[in-house]
Amino acid sequence: MYNNFYPHYDLAGRIQHTKLDTGINDMPSARIGRIEDQTSPDFKTVMSGLVEDLNTQLNAPDNLLKDIMSGSKNVDIHDVMTAMAKSEISVNVATQITGKVIQAYDKIMQIQV
Repeated sequence: MYNNFYPHYDLAGRIQHTKLDTGINDMPSARIGRIEDQTSPDFKTVMSGLVEDLNTQLNAPDNLLKDIMSGSKNVDIHDVMTAMAKSEISVNVATQITGKVIQAYDKIMQIQV
């Protein structure tokens, strides 16, 4: 995931006290407020980070191949093949994510107000 992104939830802080409170042993209401934490990155930040990571994955095999062609002994052909496989998987995942985002957008646009 993008920079180890995990949403932070403050469940106790989101509980809203209403007339539906039980009042038994100071038990709080089950109603909650906002779902996400204000410090969590927005959709644009997450997607741009994923695109940057994809770009890095796509450039890795080329950089390793250049190192091999220049005669570097630190890089093996197996490293290049592994990087190529990783970049292929990254492209497949990015394609699937793009398709799902477009499908979600189409469904949202079909909602009648």
